[in-house]
Order: sequence, then structure tokens, then C-alpha cells
Amino acid sequence: MLLAGAAQAQKRKAQEQPASYPAAEGFDAAGSDPKAIAIADRVMREMGGYQAWQQARYFAWGFFGGQYQVWDKYSGDFHWERDTLVANVNLNTKQGRVYSRGQDISATPAGQKLLERLPAIWINNSYWLLMPFKLKDSGVTLGYKGEGKTLDGAPADVLQLTFKNVGVTPQNRYEVLVNRATGLVEEWAYFAKASDEQPGFRRRWNEYSRQGLLLLAAGRSDASKPARLEHIAQTQTIPEGLMSSPTPVEKLK
Repeated sequence: MLLAGAAQAQKRKAQEQPASYPAAEGFDAAGSDPKAIAIADRVMREMGGYQAWQQARYFAWGFFGGQYQVWDKYSGDFHWERDTLVANVNLNTKQGRVYSRGQDISATPAGQKLLERLPAIWINNSYWLLMPFKLKDSGVTLGYKGEGKTLDGAPADVLQLTFKNVGVTPQNRYEVLVNRATGLVEEWAYFAKASDEQPGFRRRWNEYSRQGLLLLAAGRSDASKPARLEHIAQTQTIPEGLMSSPTPVEKLK
């Protein structure tokens, strides 16, 4: 009875959410497919809702190559680390510091190079975590490519994302498969150029779990090789000093 009650409460909460959410300024509403927009709205609802997305503050996650990062969505502060290399930068001001084994190397060529790269690192790494929340972002044109099936055979709606004058690789294209039963993104495919017929990769987007206010997915396996994002967390508070720490921090939970 308790589980049934919880499920009913979750269903009522989902029904109370708005049918659509505001697109970011610069979203190509005129060039986007209305059906694709409606599916994107459902994705947002199923993953926690627009209000929860707006309220969510800190995101932490591991990324390939031994990277770990914490992003403050409110302030734009970004803490990034790999092994004994640590960087703290504000993505709005582009000001920050770089440390190696706890020593400040910001003024060195290596430190300056990393500081310059950090905004692009954040764009790439955060997209791998948060893409379903960004279907109506600035510069996006959202298309509908019809019905399809995921790598695991589930019926899905296929969305297409192309970009106009945004990001560091606006020539990219993505196909996003949304499970028709759950309304969750279950797969994505990346095309280096919008005109490419074959994707550079096709990967699952699964293993969802509730993190703080939202549902986030860890699974990124392709057809033959397991892969996942580790140490995913969403929280409203973090230990004092974390975002300026010169040394690797304890993983958030």
C-alpha cells in the first residue's frame, strides 16, 4: 500500500506540472517541429519538471579519463580535477586558478592553457550529463524524425537537434531517442557534421536514478562496450570551500 501510495503521489505531481516549459531565449521555435517540442516538454516533466530543474543548484559527476567535476548552476563556479591536477574557474567571468599537487600553477603556460580550455571542457562534460534538460536551449532547432527503436528494441520517438551559432561545435547534429512508454531519453547518436549519414557514436542513455530534485542517468554504453558516468550527484548544499579547493575533494553523494 505504501508503494502504491507513493506512485500515486508521483503521478499526481507529474499531472500538476505545466504541459510545457519556457524555451531558452534564442531557441528556434519557428523552425522546430511542434510534436518534437511536445516530446521535449514531456521529457522535462518525467525527469523532475522545469521548476525542479530551475531550483537544482550543484551537480557533481565523474567523466571519462579520470575527470571529476562540481558545477554550481547558480553562480557559474566550476571545480574540475583529474588525478592531482585541480582547476577552479567561474564560467561567467572566465577567472580562476589551476593547481598541481596543491601548488598554484595558474601563471605557467600549462596553467593558462587549462584555464582557457575549461569552458569548453564544461560544455562537453555537462552535455553528457544534462542533455535531456537542454532540448530547448538557445540556438537549438528541434526536429521530429518519426518512430524508431532503441538499441534494446524499445519503441521510441526520434528527435533531431541541430544548432545555430551556439557552442564550440555548432556543426554537430544529434538524434535523441525518447522511450514512448516512459517519456525518458533512452539513447542518443552523435554526428560530427549535420550532413553526415552515419553517426560517430550511438550510445544508451539509461540507468536512471533520483539525484536530489531530478532524475539523472549514468549509463552510456554503446552496442558492444559498457560505459557509464560515475559519482553522479545533485544537491543544494556542499561542504564549505569545495569550489575553491586546491586539492581533489571528497566525492559528493
